[in-house]
Amino acid sequence: MNESLEKYPPNFIRSIIERDIADGKNSGAVITRFPPEPNGYLHIGHAKAICLNFGMAKDFDGTTYLRFDDTNPLKEKVEYMEAIKKDITWLGFEWREVRHASDYFEQLHNFAVRFIKDGKAYVDSLTADEIRAYRGTLTAPGKNSPHRDRSVEENLDMFARMRAGEFPDGEHVLRLKIDMAAPNINMRDPTIYRIRHTEHHQTGDAWCIYPMYDYTHCLSDSLEGITHSLCDIGFEDHRPLYDWVLDELAMNAHPQQIEFSRLNLQYTMMSKRKLKLLVDEGIVDGWDDPRLPTIAGLRRRGYTPESIRDFCRRIGVTKSDNNVELALLESCLRENLEATAPRVMGVIDPVKVVITNYEEGQVENLTSANHPKDESMGTRSVPFTRELYIDRADFREEANRKYKRLVSGSEVRLRNAYVIRADEVIKNDGDEIVEIRCTFDPDTLGKNPEGRKVRGVIHWVSAPHSLQAEIRLYEPLFTDDFPDASDKDYHDLINPNSVTIRQGFVEQSLESSEAGKQLQFEREGYFCLDSNDSKPDKLVFNRTVGLRDTWAKIEKR
Repeated sequence: MNESLEKYPPNFIRSIIERDIADGKNSGAVITRFPPEPNGYLHIGHAKAICLNFGMAKDFDGTTYLRFDDTNPLKEKVEYMEAIKKDITWLGFEWREVRHASDYFEQLHNFAVRFIKDGKAYVDSLTADEIRAYRGTLTAPGKNSPHRDRSVEENLDMFARMRAGEFPDGEHVLRLKIDMAAPNINMRDPTIYRIRHTEHHQTGDAWCIYPMYDYTHCLSDSLEGITHSLCDIGFEDHRPLYDWVLDELAMNAHPQQIEFSRLNLQYTMMSKRKLKLLVDEGIVDGWDDPRLPTIAGLRRRGYTPESIRDFCRRIGVTKSDNNVELALLESCLRENLEATAPRVMGVIDPVKVVITNYEEGQVENLTSANHPKDESMGTRSVPFTRELYIDRADFREEANRKYKRLVSGSEVRLRNAYVIRADEVIKNDGDEIVEIRCTFDPDTLGKNPEGRKVRGVIHWVSAPHSLQAEIRLYEPLFTDDFPDASDKDYHDLINPNSVTIRQGFVEQSLESSEAGKQLQFEREGYFCLDSNDSKPDKLVFNRTVGLRDTWAKIEKR
Protein backbone atom coordinates (compact mmCIF):
# COMPACT_ATOMS: atom_id res chain seq x y z
CA MET A 1 0.00 0.00 0.00
CA ASN A 2 1.21 3.51 -0.82
CA GLU A 3 2.86 4.83 2.36
CA SER A 4 1.61 8.35 1.69
CA LEU A 5 -1.96 7.05 1.88
CA GLU A 6 -1.20 5.53 5.29
CA LYS A 7 -0.77 8.93 6.94
CA TYR A 8 -3.58 10.24 9.10
CA PRO A 9 -5.68 12.97 7.48
CA PRO A 10 -5.95 16.36 9.24
CA ASN A 11 -7.40 16.12 12.76
CA PHE A 12 -7.18 17.97 16.07
CA ILE A 13 -4.37 15.79 17.46
CA ARG A 14 -2.26 16.30 14.35
CA SER A 15 -2.86 20.06 14.70
CA ILE A 16 -1.67 20.01 18.34
CA ILE A 17 1.49 18.11 17.43
CA GLU A 18 2.22 20.40 14.47
CA ARG A 19 1.82 23.45 16.71
CA ASP A 20 4.09 21.93 19.37
CA ILE A 21 6.80 21.23 16.80
CA ALA A 22 6.48 24.75 15.36
CA ASP A 23 6.84 26.20 18.89
CA GLY A 24 9.91 24.07 19.59
CA LYS A 25 8.18 22.22 22.41
CA ASN A 26 9.94 19.01 23.51
CA SER A 27 12.78 20.05 21.17
CA GLY A 28 10.50 19.01 18.31
CA ALA A 29 10.36 15.37 19.47
CA VAL A 30 7.21 13.23 19.22
CA ILE A 31 7.22 10.24 21.57
CA THR A 32 4.03 8.29 22.16
CA ARG A 33 3.20 5.04 23.91
CA PHE A 34 0.60 2.28 23.70
CA PRO A 35 -0.12 1.09 27.28
CA PRO A 36 -2.45 -1.96 27.30
CA GLU A 37 -3.28 -3.89 30.45
CA PRO A 38 -2.42 -7.56 29.76
CA ASN A 39 -5.77 -8.86 31.03
CA GLY A 40 -7.19 -10.05 27.71
CA TYR A 41 -6.78 -9.90 23.95
CA LEU A 42 -6.84 -6.66 22.00
CA HIS A 43 -9.89 -5.81 19.88
CA ILE A 44 -10.75 -3.46 17.00
CA GLY A 45 -11.13 -0.57 19.46
CA HIS A 46 -7.55 -1.07 20.56
CA ALA A 47 -6.54 -1.17 16.89
CA LYS A 48 -7.76 2.42 16.61
CA ALA A 49 -5.52 3.42 19.54
CA ILE A 50 -2.59 1.44 18.14
CA CYS A 51 -2.88 3.03 14.71
CA LEU A 52 -3.19 6.48 16.26
CA ASN A 53 -0.27 6.19 18.71
CA PHE A 54 2.12 4.44 16.34
CA GLY A 55 0.82 6.21 13.24
CA MET A 56 1.10 9.75 14.60
CA ALA A 57 4.63 9.15 15.88
CA LYS A 58 5.61 7.70 12.52
CA ASP A 59 4.08 10.62 10.62
CA PHE A 60 6.35 13.02 12.56
CA ASP A 61 9.47 10.83 12.53
CA GLY A 62 8.91 10.04 16.19
CA THR A 63 8.87 6.84 18.19
CA THR A 64 6.47 4.74 20.29
CA TYR A 65 6.93 2.63 23.41
CA LEU A 66 4.90 -0.50 24.07
CA ARG A 67 4.23 -0.41 27.79
CA PHE A 68 2.30 -3.09 29.64
CA ASP A 69 0.21 -1.62 32.43
CA ASP A 70 0.79 -4.62 34.69
CA THR A 71 -0.38 -3.27 38.03
CA ASN A 72 -3.10 -5.87 38.70
CA PRO A 73 -1.51 -9.34 38.63
CA LEU A 74 -4.79 -11.02 39.64
CA LYS A 75 -6.15 -10.52 36.11
CA GLU A 76 -2.99 -10.53 34.00
CA LYS A 77 -1.20 -13.28 32.07
CA VAL A 78 2.00 -13.59 30.06
CA GLU A 79 -0.21 -15.21 27.39
CA TYR A 80 -1.99 -11.89 26.93
CA MET A 81 1.30 -10.00 26.70
CA GLU A 82 2.55 -12.27 23.93
CA ALA A 83 -0.77 -12.00 22.09
CA ILE A 84 -0.61 -8.20 22.26
CA LYS A 85 2.91 -8.18 20.81
CA LYS A 86 1.78 -10.46 18.00
CA ASP A 87 -1.22 -8.27 17.20
CA ILE A 88 0.78 -5.04 17.04
CA THR A 89 3.43 -6.65 14.82
CA TRP A 90 0.75 -8.12 12.56
CA LEU A 91 -0.86 -4.69 12.19
CA GLY A 92 2.47 -3.51 10.81
CA PHE A 93 3.94 -1.44 13.64
CA GLU A 94 7.26 -1.53 15.48
CA TRP A 95 7.85 -0.28 19.01
CA ARG A 96 11.00 1.41 20.27
CA GLU A 97 11.16 -0.73 23.41
CA VAL A 98 8.91 -2.94 25.50
CA ARG A 99 8.40 -1.48 28.95
CA HIS A 100 6.31 -2.55 31.93
CA ALA A 101 4.75 -0.44 34.63
CA SER A 102 6.36 -2.97 36.98
CA ASP A 103 9.77 -1.75 35.77
CA TYR A 104 9.04 1.40 37.80
CA PHE A 105 7.64 -0.17 40.98
CA GLU A 106 10.58 0.93 43.12
CA GLN A 107 10.47 4.48 41.77
CA LEU A 108 6.69 4.64 42.17
CA HIS A 109 7.06 3.48 45.75
CA ASN A 110 9.66 6.15 46.45
CA PHE A 111 7.40 8.83 44.98
CA ALA A 112 4.61 7.62 47.28
CA VAL A 113 6.94 7.95 50.27
CA ARG A 114 7.68 11.53 49.16
CA PHE A 115 3.98 12.28 49.10
CA ILE A 116 3.62 10.93 52.65
CA LYS A 117 6.59 12.96 53.92
CA ASP A 118 5.12 16.09 52.31
CA GLY A 119 1.81 15.46 54.09
CA LYS A 120 0.06 14.77 50.76
CA ALA A 121 -0.72 11.05 51.24
CA TYR A 122 -2.06 8.95 54.08
CA VAL A 123 -2.84 5.34 54.92
CA ASP A 124 -6.60 4.81 55.12
CA SER A 125 -8.15 1.89 57.00
CA LEU A 126 -11.72 2.31 55.77
CA THR A 127 -13.22 -0.59 53.86
CA ALA A 128 -13.79 -0.26 50.12
CA ASP A 129 -17.53 0.25 50.69
CA GLU A 130 -16.86 2.92 53.32
CA ILE A 131 -14.45 4.75 51.01
CA ARG A 132 -17.14 4.82 48.31
CA ALA A 133 -19.71 6.14 50.80
CA TYR A 134 -17.35 8.85 52.06
CA ARG A 135 -16.51 9.96 48.49
CA GLY A 136 -19.87 11.64 47.97
CA THR A 137 -21.72 12.02 44.66
CA LEU A 138 -21.63 14.20 41.57
CA THR A 139 -23.89 16.69 43.36
CA ALA A 140 -22.75 16.28 46.97
CA PRO A 141 -19.20 16.68 48.34
CA GLY A 142 -17.42 13.87 50.09
CA LYS A 143 -16.25 13.87 53.69
CA ASN A 144 -12.86 13.27 55.17
CA SER A 145 -11.84 9.82 56.31
CA PRO A 146 -11.31 9.56 60.10
CA HIS A 147 -7.77 8.40 59.23
CA ARG A 148 -6.95 11.43 57.05
CA ASP A 149 -5.08 13.26 59.82
CA ARG A 150 -2.72 10.46 60.78
CA SER A 151 0.76 11.81 61.41
CA VAL A 152 3.50 11.59 58.81
CA GLU A 153 5.40 9.20 61.10
CA GLU A 154 2.40 6.89 61.50
CA ASN A 155 1.71 6.89 57.77
CA LEU A 156 5.34 6.11 56.95
CA ASP A 157 5.33 3.27 59.46
CA MET A 158 2.06 1.77 58.24
CA PHE A 159 3.03 2.08 54.57
CA ALA A 160 6.33 0.33 55.29
CA ARG A 161 4.42 -2.44 57.08
CA MET A 162 2.03 -2.69 54.13
CA ARG A 163 5.01 -3.29 51.87
CA ALA A 164 6.49 -5.79 54.33
CA GLY A 165 3.32 -7.89 54.07
CA GLU A 166 2.05 -7.47 57.63
CA PHE A 167 -1.56 -6.76 56.61
CA PRO A 168 -4.08 -8.86 54.67
CA ASP A 169 -5.62 -7.78 51.37
CA GLY A 170 -8.01 -4.87 51.76
CA GLU A 171 -6.91 -3.94 55.30
CA HIS A 172 -5.42 -0.59 54.27
CA VAL A 173 -4.85 1.57 51.20
CA LEU A 174 -2.68 4.59 50.53
CA ARG A 175 -4.57 7.68 49.37
CA LEU A 176 -3.47 11.08 48.13
CA LYS A 177 -4.63 14.01 50.24
CA ILE A 178 -6.20 16.45 47.79
CA ASP A 179 -9.76 17.74 48.32
CA MET A 180 -12.81 15.72 49.36
CA ALA A 181 -15.06 18.56 48.18
CA ALA A 182 -13.54 18.77 44.68
CA PRO A 183 -16.17 18.96 41.90
CA ASN A 184 -14.20 16.26 40.05
CA ILE A 185 -14.68 13.04 42.04
CA ASN A 186 -11.34 11.74 40.77
CA MET A 187 -9.65 14.41 42.89
CA ARG A 188 -11.33 13.35 46.13
CA ASP A 189 -8.36 11.67 47.80
CA PRO A 190 -7.82 8.96 45.17
CA THR A 191 -6.35 5.62 46.19
CA ILE A 192 -2.85 5.08 44.82
CA TYR A 193 -1.82 1.78 46.49
CA ARG A 194 -3.66 -1.38 47.54
CA ILE A 195 -2.55 -4.64 49.14
CA ARG A 196 -2.46 -7.75 46.91
CA HIS A 197 -0.77 -10.88 48.24
CA THR A 198 -0.23 -12.55 44.88
CA GLU A 199 2.71 -13.37 42.65
CA HIS A 200 3.39 -11.00 39.80
CA HIS A 201 4.28 -12.39 36.36
CA GLN A 202 7.26 -10.01 36.10
CA THR A 203 8.38 -9.29 39.68
CA GLY A 204 7.46 -12.58 41.33
CA ASP A 205 6.80 -12.18 45.07
CA ALA A 206 8.90 -9.05 45.48
CA TRP A 207 5.81 -6.91 46.08
CA CYS A 208 2.52 -7.30 47.93
CA ILE A 209 1.39 -3.70 47.37
CA TYR A 210 0.54 -2.53 43.88
CA PRO A 211 -0.01 1.01 42.53
CA MET A 212 -3.29 2.08 40.94
CA TYR A 213 -3.55 2.96 37.25
CA ASP A 214 -4.12 6.73 37.57
CA TYR A 215 -1.04 7.08 39.74
CA THR A 216 1.12 4.74 37.67
CA HIS A 217 0.17 5.98 34.23
CA CYS A 218 1.23 9.61 34.47
CA LEU A 219 4.50 8.77 36.20
CA SER A 220 5.36 6.05 33.68
CA ASP A 221 4.69 8.55 30.89
CA SER A 222 7.01 11.06 32.54
CA LEU A 223 9.80 8.58 33.24
CA GLU A 224 9.77 7.49 29.60
CA GLY A 225 9.79 11.05 28.28
CA ILE A 226 6.47 10.68 26.49
CA THR A 227 5.54 13.95 24.78
CA HIS A 228 1.93 13.25 23.78
CA SER A 229 -0.09 10.81 25.90
CA LEU A 230 -3.02 9.84 23.68
CA CYS A 231 -5.95 8.34 25.63
CA ASP A 232 -9.59 7.59 24.93
CA ILE A 233 -12.23 10.07 26.07
CA GLY A 234 -12.93 8.06 29.23
CA PHE A 235 -9.75 9.49 30.73
CA GLU A 236 -10.68 13.14 30.20
CA ASP A 237 -12.00 13.51 33.78
CA HIS A 238 -8.78 11.88 35.04
CA ARG A 239 -6.52 14.46 33.40
CA PRO A 240 -6.56 16.88 36.39
CA LEU A 241 -5.20 14.06 38.58
CA TYR A 242 -2.61 13.21 35.90
CA ASP A 243 -1.38 16.79 35.94
CA TRP A 244 -1.63 17.17 39.74
CA VAL A 245 0.65 14.20 40.44
CA LEU A 246 3.29 15.38 37.98
CA ASP A 247 3.14 18.98 39.21
CA GLU A 248 3.35 18.08 42.89
CA LEU A 249 6.42 15.92 42.26
CA ALA A 250 7.92 18.57 39.94
CA MET A 251 8.76 15.88 37.40
CA ASN A 252 11.26 16.83 34.72
CA ALA A 253 8.98 15.68 31.92
CA HIS A 254 5.30 16.60 31.90
CA PRO A 255 3.58 14.86 28.97
CA GLN A 256 0.46 16.36 27.44
CA GLN A 257 -2.56 14.07 27.79
CA ILE A 258 -4.90 14.32 24.79
CA GLU A 259 -8.19 12.42 24.65
CA PHE A 260 -10.01 11.08 21.60
CA SER A 261 -13.34 9.29 21.16
CA ARG A 262 -13.73 5.58 21.63
CA LEU A 263 -14.80 3.35 18.78
CA ASN A 264 -18.29 1.87 18.95
CA LEU A 265 -18.71 -0.58 16.07
CA GLN A 266 -22.15 -1.79 15.01
CA TYR A 267 -23.16 -5.30 16.17
CA THR A 268 -19.92 -5.50 18.16
CA MET A 269 -19.12 -5.65 21.86
CA MET A 270 -16.06 -3.66 22.97
CA SER A 271 -16.11 -4.41 26.69
CA LYS A 272 -13.06 -6.56 27.37
CA ARG A 273 -14.74 -7.84 30.54
CA LYS A 274 -17.78 -9.06 28.61
CA LEU A 275 -15.62 -10.49 25.84
CA LYS A 276 -13.81 -12.52 28.49
CA LEU A 277 -17.17 -13.78 29.77
CA LEU A 278 -18.06 -14.93 26.24
CA VAL A 279 -14.80 -16.88 26.17
CA ASP A 280 -15.05 -18.24 29.72
CA GLU A 281 -18.67 -19.32 29.25
CA GLY A 282 -17.88 -21.16 26.03
CA ILE A 283 -20.26 -19.01 23.98
CA VAL A 284 -17.39 -18.49 21.54
CA ASP A 285 -14.43 -20.67 20.62
CA GLY A 286 -11.67 -18.79 22.43
CA TRP A 287 -10.30 -15.26 22.08
CA ASP A 288 -9.60 -15.83 18.38
CA ASP A 289 -13.13 -16.93 17.48
CA PRO A 290 -13.77 -15.39 14.03
CA ARG A 291 -17.01 -13.84 15.32
CA LEU A 292 -15.21 -11.73 17.91
CA PRO A 293 -13.87 -8.22 17.27
CA THR A 294 -10.50 -9.21 18.73
CA ILE A 295 -7.56 -8.64 16.44
CA ALA A 296 -6.79 -12.36 16.77
CA GLY A 297 -10.36 -13.20 15.73
CA LEU A 298 -10.28 -10.80 12.79
CA ARG A 299 -6.94 -12.25 11.68
CA ARG A 300 -8.26 -15.82 11.89
CA ARG A 301 -11.35 -14.83 9.94
CA GLY A 302 -9.20 -13.44 7.14
CA TYR A 303 -9.05 -9.71 7.73
CA THR A 304 -5.89 -8.00 6.52
CA PRO A 305 -3.80 -5.50 8.50
CA GLU A 306 -4.04 -3.07 5.57
CA SER A 307 -7.85 -3.06 5.74
CA ILE A 308 -7.86 -2.42 9.50
CA ARG A 309 -5.36 0.42 9.22
CA ASP A 310 -7.43 1.91 6.40
CA PHE A 311 -10.59 1.62 8.52
CA CYS A 312 -8.93 3.34 11.49
CA ARG A 313 -7.90 6.25 9.27
CA ARG A 314 -11.33 6.57 7.65
CA ILE A 315 -13.28 6.77 10.91
CA GLY A 316 -11.25 9.84 11.80
CA VAL A 317 -10.05 11.30 15.09
CA THR A 318 -12.58 13.34 17.07
CA LYS A 319 -13.80 13.86 20.62
CA SER A 320 -17.44 13.08 19.79
CA ASP A 321 -19.00 9.62 19.96
CA ASN A 322 -17.65 7.35 17.26
CA ASN A 323 -20.57 5.05 16.36
CA VAL A 324 -19.50 3.34 13.16
CA GLU A 325 -21.45 1.03 10.87
CA LEU A 326 -20.03 -2.43 10.34
CA ALA A 327 -20.46 -1.85 6.61
CA LEU A 328 -17.55 0.63 6.64
CA LEU A 329 -15.12 -1.92 8.07
CA GLU A 330 -16.31 -4.51 5.55
CA SER A 331 -16.00 -2.00 2.73
CA CYS A 332 -12.35 -1.35 3.65
CA LEU A 333 -11.76 -5.09 3.64
CA ARG A 334 -13.48 -5.71 0.29
CA GLU A 335 -11.53 -2.87 -1.30
CA ASN A 336 -8.26 -4.41 -0.15
CA LEU A 337 -9.18 -8.00 -1.07
CA GLU A 338 -10.62 -7.09 -4.45
CA ALA A 339 -7.12 -6.08 -5.54
CA THR A 340 -5.10 -8.74 -3.72
CA ALA A 341 -7.12 -11.97 -3.37
CA PRO A 342 -6.64 -14.68 -6.03
CA ARG A 343 -9.84 -16.10 -7.56
CA VAL A 344 -10.79 -19.75 -7.19
CA MET A 345 -14.02 -21.73 -7.32
CA GLY A 346 -15.73 -23.31 -4.36
CA VAL A 347 -19.22 -24.78 -4.11
CA ILE A 348 -20.77 -24.24 -0.70
CA ASP A 349 -24.09 -26.11 -1.06
CA PRO A 350 -23.34 -28.71 -3.75
CA VAL A 351 -25.59 -30.58 -6.10
CA LYS A 352 -24.16 -32.94 -8.72
CA VAL A 353 -24.28 -32.25 -12.44
CA VAL A 354 -23.69 -35.08 -14.93
CA ILE A 355 -22.87 -34.07 -18.50
CA THR A 356 -24.28 -37.01 -20.40
CA ASN A 357 -22.60 -36.26 -23.74
CA TYR A 358 -19.13 -35.81 -22.21
CA GLU A 359 -16.93 -38.89 -22.35
CA GLU A 360 -16.55 -40.83 -19.11
CA GLY A 361 -13.05 -40.69 -17.66
CA GLN A 362 -12.04 -37.75 -19.83
CA VAL A 363 -10.22 -34.89 -18.04
CA GLU A 364 -9.76 -31.56 -19.78
CA ASN A 365 -7.42 -29.12 -18.06
CA LEU A 366 -8.74 -25.62 -18.62
CA THR A 367 -6.70 -22.51 -17.95
CA SER A 368 -8.13 -19.87 -15.59
CA ALA A 369 -6.66 -16.52 -14.59
CA ASN A 370 -5.96 -16.13 -10.88
CA HIS A 371 -7.11 -12.51 -11.06
CA PRO A 372 -9.10 -10.89 -13.89
CA LYS A 373 -7.32 -7.55 -13.51
CA ASP A 374 -3.81 -8.59 -12.49
CA GLU A 375 -1.89 -10.73 -14.98
CA SER A 376 1.08 -10.90 -12.59
CA MET A 377 -0.90 -13.34 -10.44
CA GLY A 378 -0.65 -15.88 -13.24
CA THR A 379 -2.98 -18.71 -14.18
CA ARG A 380 -3.95 -22.13 -12.88
CA SER A 381 -5.18 -25.37 -14.42
CA VAL A 382 -8.78 -26.34 -13.59
CA PRO A 383 -9.87 -29.91 -14.52
CA PHE A 384 -13.16 -30.29 -16.37
CA THR A 385 -14.91 -33.68 -16.22
CA ARG A 386 -18.20 -35.43 -16.92
CA GLU A 387 -19.35 -35.05 -13.30
CA LEU A 388 -19.33 -31.63 -11.65
CA TYR A 389 -20.72 -29.86 -8.61
CA ILE A 390 -22.61 -26.58 -8.82
CA ASP A 391 -24.26 -24.62 -6.04
CA ARG A 392 -27.83 -25.69 -5.29
CA ALA A 393 -28.98 -22.07 -5.44
CA ASP A 394 -27.77 -21.90 -9.06
CA PHE A 395 -30.50 -24.25 -10.35
CA ARG A 396 -34.26 -24.02 -10.53
CA GLU A 397 -36.72 -26.18 -12.32
CA GLU A 398 -38.76 -23.08 -13.16
CA ALA A 399 -37.81 -19.41 -13.02
CA ASN A 400 -38.61 -16.03 -14.52
CA ARG A 401 -36.29 -14.12 -16.83
CA LYS A 402 -34.62 -12.28 -13.96
CA TYR A 403 -33.05 -15.53 -12.76
CA LYS A 404 -29.74 -15.67 -14.63
CA ARG A 405 -28.63 -19.19 -13.73
CA LEU A 406 -29.40 -22.76 -14.74
CA VAL A 407 -33.06 -23.64 -15.38
CA SER A 408 -34.58 -26.87 -16.68
CA GLY A 409 -34.59 -26.73 -20.47
CA SER A 410 -32.32 -23.69 -20.60
CA GLU A 411 -28.62 -23.01 -20.95
CA VAL A 412 -26.00 -21.38 -18.75
CA ARG A 413 -22.26 -20.94 -19.06
CA LEU A 414 -19.89 -22.61 -16.63
CA ARG A 415 -17.21 -20.13 -15.56
CA ASN A 416 -14.22 -20.30 -17.99
CA ALA A 417 -15.69 -23.46 -19.54
CA TYR A 418 -18.58 -24.60 -21.70
CA VAL A 419 -22.26 -23.82 -22.07
CA ILE A 420 -24.52 -26.56 -20.65
CA ARG A 421 -28.25 -27.27 -20.89
CA ALA A 422 -30.30 -28.83 -18.08
CA ASP A 423 -32.22 -31.79 -19.49
CA GLU A 424 -33.35 -33.95 -16.59
CA VAL A 425 -33.62 -33.77 -12.79
CA ILE A 426 -33.15 -36.76 -10.46
CA LYS A 427 -34.71 -36.57 -6.99
CA ASN A 428 -34.63 -38.77 -3.89
CA ASP A 429 -37.61 -40.04 -1.92
CA GLY A 430 -37.75 -36.76 -0.05
CA ASP A 431 -38.25 -34.86 -3.31
CA GLU A 432 -34.78 -33.33 -2.97
CA ILE A 433 -32.74 -32.82 -6.12
CA VAL A 434 -29.68 -35.07 -6.03
CA GLU A 435 -28.55 -34.88 -9.66
CA ILE A 436 -29.02 -32.66 -12.70
CA ARG A 437 -28.37 -34.29 -16.06
CA CYS A 438 -27.13 -31.91 -18.69
CA THR A 439 -25.57 -31.76 -22.14
CA PHE A 440 -22.76 -29.44 -23.16
CA ASP A 441 -21.99 -27.63 -26.38
CA PRO A 442 -18.35 -28.47 -27.32
CA ASP A 443 -18.13 -25.40 -29.58
CA THR A 444 -18.61 -22.90 -26.72
CA LEU A 445 -15.22 -23.00 -24.99
CA GLY A 446 -14.09 -19.37 -25.00
CA LYS A 447 -16.88 -18.23 -27.32
CA ASN A 448 -20.62 -17.70 -27.31
CA PRO A 449 -23.02 -20.10 -29.03
CA GLU A 450 -24.34 -18.98 -32.39
CA GLY A 451 -27.93 -17.89 -32.72
CA ARG A 452 -29.00 -18.19 -29.05
CA LYS A 453 -28.58 -16.28 -25.81
CA VAL A 454 -27.28 -17.89 -22.63
CA ARG A 455 -28.88 -16.90 -19.31
CA GLY A 456 -25.72 -16.22 -17.29
CA VAL A 457 -22.52 -17.64 -15.77
CA ILE A 458 -22.20 -19.94 -12.75
CA HIS A 459 -19.22 -21.46 -10.93
CA TRP A 460 -18.46 -25.17 -10.55
CA VAL A 461 -15.85 -27.74 -9.56
CA SER A 462 -14.99 -31.15 -10.96
CA ALA A 463 -16.54 -33.89 -8.79
CA PRO A 464 -13.62 -36.37 -8.99
CA HIS A 465 -10.94 -33.65 -8.88
CA SER A 466 -12.24 -31.46 -6.06
CA LEU A 467 -11.54 -31.38 -2.34
CA GLN A 468 -14.18 -31.73 0.31
CA ALA A 469 -14.21 -28.77 2.68
CA GLU A 470 -16.06 -27.52 5.72
CA ILE A 471 -17.16 -23.97 5.03
CA ARG A 472 -18.10 -21.64 7.87
CA LEU A 473 -20.37 -18.72 7.06
CA TYR A 474 -20.34 -15.93 9.64
CA GLU A 475 -22.80 -13.20 10.53
CA PRO A 476 -22.59 -10.69 13.41
CA LEU A 477 -22.48 -12.27 16.86
CA PHE A 478 -25.05 -9.83 18.24
CA THR A 479 -28.47 -8.78 16.97
CA ASP A 480 -28.41 -5.39 18.70
CA ASP A 481 -26.85 -2.43 16.89
CA PHE A 482 -24.63 -1.52 19.85
CA PRO A 483 -24.80 -4.28 22.47
CA ASP A 484 -22.50 -2.48 24.93
CA ALA A 485 -25.15 0.22 25.29
CA SER A 486 -28.10 -2.16 25.63
CA ASP A 487 -29.98 -2.59 28.92
CA LYS A 488 -30.64 -6.23 28.08
CA ASP A 489 -28.59 -9.17 29.30
CA TYR A 490 -25.93 -9.79 26.66
CA HIS A 491 -27.00 -13.46 26.50
CA ASP A 492 -30.33 -12.30 25.05
CA LEU A 493 -28.56 -10.40 22.30
CA ILE A 494 -26.62 -13.35 20.86
CA ASN A 495 -27.43 -14.06 17.23
CA PRO A 496 -28.32 -17.80 17.00
CA ASN A 497 -27.31 -17.76 13.33
CA SER A 498 -23.89 -16.17 13.84
CA VAL A 499 -22.24 -19.20 12.22
CA THR A 500 -23.57 -21.67 9.67
CA ILE A 501 -21.48 -24.71 8.73
CA ARG A 502 -21.74 -26.24 5.26
CA GLN A 503 -20.03 -29.21 3.68
CA GLY A 504 -18.89 -28.24 0.22
CA PHE A 505 -16.18 -28.75 -2.39
CA VAL A 506 -13.30 -26.57 -3.59
CA GLU A 507 -10.79 -26.68 -6.40
CA GLN A 508 -8.02 -29.22 -6.14
CA SER A 509 -5.54 -26.34 -6.45
CA LEU A 510 -6.32 -25.41 -2.83
CA GLU A 511 -4.77 -28.60 -1.52
CA SER A 512 -1.62 -26.68 -0.56
CA SER A 513 -3.39 -23.46 0.42
CA GLU A 514 -1.73 -21.44 3.18
CA ALA A 515 -3.64 -20.89 6.43
CA GLY A 516 -4.90 -17.31 6.62
CA LYS A 517 -4.29 -16.68 2.92
CA GLN A 518 -7.22 -14.72 1.52
CA LEU A 519 -9.05 -16.02 -1.54
CA GLN A 520 -12.15 -15.06 -3.47
CA PHE A 521 -14.54 -17.93 -4.08
CA GLU A 522 -16.01 -16.60 -7.30
CA ARG A 523 -19.58 -15.35 -6.90
CA GLU A 524 -19.56 -16.36 -3.21
CA GLY A 525 -17.28 -14.05 -1.24
CA TYR A 526 -13.85 -13.88 0.33
CA PHE A 527 -12.57 -16.85 2.33
CA CYS A 528 -9.45 -18.08 4.06
CA LEU A 529 -8.23 -21.41 5.38
CA ASP A 530 -8.84 -21.59 9.13
CA SER A 531 -5.56 -21.40 11.04
CA ASN A 532 -6.75 -23.55 13.95
CA ASP A 533 -9.01 -26.32 12.71
CA SER A 534 -8.04 -26.94 9.10
CA LYS A 535 -6.00 -30.09 8.43
CA PRO A 536 -4.66 -31.59 5.18
CA ASP A 537 -7.36 -34.28 5.34
CA LYS A 538 -10.09 -31.87 6.49
CA LEU A 539 -10.01 -28.40 4.97
CA VAL A 540 -11.90 -25.69 6.86
CA PHE A 541 -12.58 -22.32 5.23
CA ASN A 542 -13.91 -19.21 6.96
CA ARG A 543 -15.96 -16.70 5.04
CA THR A 544 -14.19 -13.43 5.70
CA VAL A 545 -16.79 -11.21 4.07
CA GLY A 546 -19.39 -11.51 1.33
CA LEU A 547 -19.10 -9.82 -2.03
CA ARG A 548 -21.93 -7.49 -0.98
CA ASP A 549 -23.44 -6.35 2.31
CA THR A 550 -26.19 -8.94 2.83
CA TRP A 551 -26.54 -8.57 6.61
CA ALA A 552 -28.28 -5.19 6.38
CA LYS A 553 -30.87 -6.67 4.03
CA ILE A 554 -31.45 -9.65 6.33
CA GLU A 555 -31.82 -7.42 9.38
CA LYS A 556 -34.47 -5.22 7.72
CA ARG A 557 -36.75 -8.12 6.82
